[in-house]
Amino acid sequence: MTIKIIQVNYNNEQQGTHLIEMLDCYANDPMGGNEALSDFVAQNLVHALSNRSDAISILAYVEGQPAGLLNCFEGFSTFNCKPLINIHDLIVATEFRGLGLSTKMLTMVEEIAKEKECCKLTLEVLQKNVIAINSYRKFGFLPYELDPIMGRAEFWEKKL
Repeated sequence: MTIKIIQVNYNNEQQGTHLIEMLDCYANDPMGGNEALSDFVAQNLVHALSNRSDAISILAYVEGQPAGLLNCFEGFSTFNCKPLINIHDLIVATEFRGLGLSTKMLTMVEEIAKEKECCKLTLEVLQKNVIAINSYRKFGFLPYELDPIMGRAEFWEKKL
């Protein structure tokens, strides 16, 4: 079985199509909200990502078929005065799960982060996504807390 992990070139039309296919796969999954990408997102996201210097996307292929996607963005840690990379989306299509694709994609983003001299990788995960939580723990991620007395950090949002 041939597995290939690549960093997406947003100017490559085929890779852009595969990025949208994988993200739509995620969006349609219960862990992604159970709702397909809007036409606007499908038509504009790759171009929007190509205009961002902080965007990084990684695709996993199995036997030449798109099988997984990781989207992330560079941020900055003021406490460390160094860049960080936040993993925003990570999906492995159902039929390709169990092949270690998420670990391979996480390994690539970790290598990129080290090249950029980042201080850490961050991500958000739903409490009920036990499979993802176990995968992230196995890779070395832990819930974020500065001081156990103050508790773990929570991810909040305000939609605009």
